[in-house]
Amino acid sequence: MSKTIGLLTILTVISTGCRGAESETRGQGDGSSDGVEPVTVAFPTSDPYASGFTDEDYPRVIELARDVYAYEQIHHAGGEVITTVSMFVVTSEGVLVADGQENPTETQLLIETIAGITDQPITQVVVASDHGDHTGGNSVFPSDAVFLMHPTSATTLWPTTGNGGWTGALDVNESTQLDLVEDEQVLELGGREIHVLHLGRAHTGGDLVVYVPQGKVLFMSETYLKGIFPAMRSAYPSEWVAMLKRAEAMDVDVYVPGHGIMESPPILHHELVAYREAVELVIAQATKHHVAGLSFEEAAEVAQFGELEALSLRDSQVPRAIERVYMELNGELPQ
Repeated sequence: MSKTIGLLTILTVISTGCRGAESETRGQGDGSSDGVEPVTVAFPTSDPYASGFTDEDYPRVIELARDVYAYEQIHHAGGEVITTVSMFVVTSEGVLVADGQENPTETQLLIETIAGITDQPITQVVVASDHGDHTGGNSVFPSDAVFLMHPTSATTLWPTTGNGGWTGALDVNESTQLDLVEDEQVLELGGREIHVLHLGRAHTGGDLVVYVPQGKVLFMSETYLKGIFPAMRSAYPSEWVAMLKRAEAMDVDVYVPGHGIMESPPILHHELVAYREAVELVIAQATKHHVAGLSFEEAAEVAQFGELEALSLRDSQVPRAIERVYMELNGELPQ
């Protein structure tokens, strides 16, 4: 059963230690990146068990700002255990959810958790990532909810056979309302602005983020994978770096990842910068070995990633990431 905690509680937990979990101090490269100083990271990977959490702690619900919540749940991926994060915003005119969970059971639990906080119905669902671990349970959202997504994600999730129904990971019915967001859409819900933004191609190509100015919260979905090796199976590596820099330049107090253990705002910011530098390091290593004439398989064997070696999903994601950078260097990525 979930319980709602606030960011102040997270700050207290981190300052006192979480269930005996080990922590580490992580900086960015030479410590000079964007003025972000090294901080103590309580949960250096995305593995909740290694960080001292148990099944009884999940799902975690964290109030990020007034009526703005992160929902963090355990997720099994690549033979490892990580966490997946959704966000929801409660207003007097309905609830906006940013990203569902991996299957109908988990998404139904998210819906029930929201219902335990507010009587307002879910009126909007933002498909920030079109990958199945965030859309596989979308069929249980209310049938009259509006789904907002980028056209690239709509192409990925919408059937191409012309039969008029949803297929694939989205898996909702043909009457579902679809609202495409190419660059930006500003919603007014209950007197509150919610910005749905496409800051550039990154993890999927159809990446959206959700910004709540009142509270300065930015939900980044899978463009920010906290404590996880850069996952690039459908990514646009160099564009991802540019997208992350745009996010870093925004007026944000709380950066919310799509995967990873929620921590205090300063650590979430610090880890965002660290994640962008991780993507840059993967690109640099792949480029080095591409120039040397190695195949991507050979490059994956010899590439050196330093402290990134300890990140969640390292073994499953290195070959995919190297291959994707090679595709970019060879001009083979989809346009």
